[in-house]
Order: sequence, then structure tokens, then C-alpha cells
Amino acid sequence: MSTLAFSIGSSTPRKLIISATLPSNLNTSQASTIKISSHQHKTSHEIENPILFRRREAIGISFCCGLLGALLPKEAEATEAIPCELTVASSGLAYCDKIVGSGPEAVKGQLIKAHYTGKLENGKVFDSSYNRGKPLTFRVGVGEVIKGWDQGILGGDGVPPMLAGGKRTLKLPPELGYGIRGAGCKGGSCVIPPASVLLFDVEFIGKA
Repeated sequence: MSTLAFSIGSSTPRKLIISATLPSNLNTSQASTIKISSHQHKTSHEIENPILFRRREAIGISFCCGLLGALLPKEAEATEAIPCELTVASSGLAYCDKIVGSGPEAVKGQLIKAHYTGKLENGKVFDSSYNRGKPLTFRVGVGEVIKGWDQGILGGDGVPPMLAGGKRTLKLPPELGYGIRGAGCKGGSCVIPPASVLLFDVEFIGKA
């Protein structure tokens, strides 16, 4: 186990509260530098070798496309920027749909896939499936994840079910998260402190 939440990377998911470990680097980045040569007068060798010219031209086009992609905001980041007014259900779970999906809703006991980013109330990210590049797979509604996740995806108590392709923000009171015990506790400190309110950005991908 290398993650805090939801038994990521395990073929047999376990409850969040017992699978918590300190997450590895959440923010990793790599910088690369590409040197672009300025235009020069063509030599006789370059004129006689059009394949070389076409290859350089293709590299230049690829670089421009890559640069454009780097400058455009990532889909997950753009979704997080969407204003979201939370609605509080009778259970205490608050939710807001950033994107309403168009696929089928999940069925209790069904194996599903979901991406997520988990944050403390102060905005600190404690876990993210996006950073690992792999969604969480689990059976919904049978206690394999914390209560707030089951209710937040399946619906109930005034919360509408999520549809596949949808993105929803969930705000969990402690009793629907890790409760008074917290999670990832070691040596007197916890990744998720006891009685924490948790925020999750959840993307319901669909049936696994």
C-alpha cells in the first residue's frame, strides 16, 4: 500500500480508515529544455537532402504542438476552477455537481472506477488518484470506502446519484469520513487529523 485513500493499487480494496499510509510525492514535475536553432542560409548539402529538412520541419511542428498543450490548462485544473455552491443533505454530506454525467448511475455492489482529489478543510491535498495516473476501483455501497463516498456516488438522503462522466465536489463531516480517529497517524501526527472535515473532487468514470 502506498497511498492514503481507498486501497489504491490493490486488487482487494479495503476501508479507507485501515489502509491509510502517508502518500508519496503528490507534486512532481520535470523540466525539459529544447534548443531551437535560428534560421540559417541553406547549404548545398541541405538543398540536396530534402529528407533532412522535412525531419527538422516535423520536429519544429511537434515542439509547437507540445508547447501549446503545456500552456493550456489541464482538464482537472479547469474543472476545479468552476464555482460550486454546496447543498447540504440531511446526513450532513454536502455536494455540488460541477459536471452532470450522461452515463448510467452506479448500482449498489457494482465495481466502478473513479478519480479523485482529497483535501483537508484548509485546502491541503492529502491524496490524489490523478497524480498516480490511475483511477480507484472499488465496489460501491458495500463499505469498501468511507460512508461519504458511498452516499456521494450512489445518492440517498437527499443526495442525487452521480451519473457516469460526472464530476462532483463532496464535503464530508467527520462521521462520514475518518471520524475521531483520523487516518495516516504515526508518531503523534496524522495525515488526516482526528475529527477532520474532508473535501473530495470526485470524477465518476463508470463501471469497471
